[in-house]
Amino acid sequence: MSQFDRTAGADAETEAGAETDAEPTAETDAGVDADGDLTAALRTESQVLPAEVFATLGNDTRVDILRALLELGADEEPVSFTDLFERVDIDDSANFNYHLRQLTGHFVKRSDDGYEFRYPGRKVVSAIFTGTLTERAQIGFFPVEGSCYDCDGDLHGWYVDDTLTVGCADCGTIQVSYPFPSGGLDDRTTDELMQAFHHYVRHHYCLAADGVCPECTGAVETTLVRDPDEEDLDVAVEHVCGRCNYRLRSTVGVTLLDHAETLLFFSERGVDLNTEPFWGFDWCVSDERTAVVSEDPLRVRLSLSCGGDELRVVVDELVDVVETTLAE
Repeated sequence: MSQFDRTAGADAETEAGAETDAEPTAETDAGVDADGDLTAALRTESQVLPAEVFATLGNDTRVDILRALLELGADEEPVSFTDLFERVDIDDSANFNYHLRQLTGHFVKRSDDGYEFRYPGRKVVSAIFTGTLTERAQIGFFPVEGSCYDCDGDLHGWYVDDTLTVGCADCGTIQVSYPFPSGGLDDRTTDELMQAFHHYVRHHYCLAADGVCPECTGAVETTLVRDPDEEDLDVAVEHVCGRCNYRLRSTVGVTLLDHAETLLFFSERGVDLNTEPFWGFDWCVSDERTAVVSEDPLRVRLSLSCGGDELRVVVDELVDVVETTLAE
């Protein structure tokens, strides 16, 4: 169940910037139940429809106010009305106050000390002023360290349609292709870009495997998929968020990038999986090291080699590790 009451807040506008300090009631502030269910404890202060969000942000003055808050450090401490007004290029204080009121409550928080970002406001600022929503970029082929798992050929990368791809220059096999905000291209060499890309994608996969949606932090359900459609894999892992329907599909191996025994196995042999680009490991970008050991229930074994040794990891249909064996 969503924490947002879809019917609440339709006719409950407060004065501009006024904070809601309602007394706790059984309906609004009930505690967590004995089973740990948070539903009863959740309360909706206000709710904004998607169309209203876009309408609110579709004004130059309001965007200028958000930019001014960012430049004045509203992340760290509240900004006074006077400082904010002087920062924005507008002469009419009444008109300025009107536009500020439209942002206050959902995007901006007002207190006795001034104005500061609420989380949605900060996300909007990040998306607008880092180029995620406003810029399109493209990078042609550039060399990438490592070799193709399929033919051992050289790798190259390219960035088109907000997606960074790493593929083989010889056989054309794609190692990884994943959406990456264009702001990540700024002020980085190609080597630095690829390191940032590694951390970004790895972080998303690990979050999803841990049951947390990388987009909305909602609960994610993870399952093994046998013979997935449109995938060159015998078995894949599918992550689906129950809140925003975010979907992420990967090899089984990627889910082990945050597995303690796997990390230790490689670390003891001089390989740091936290920093070593994951597309350099065939078990992360293909299922060449993956074998189905049971169909019902579905069980999959991965054979991970390093330093002449092999770690065999078995996962179940929920992609939980159920067995590890070290073969030296």
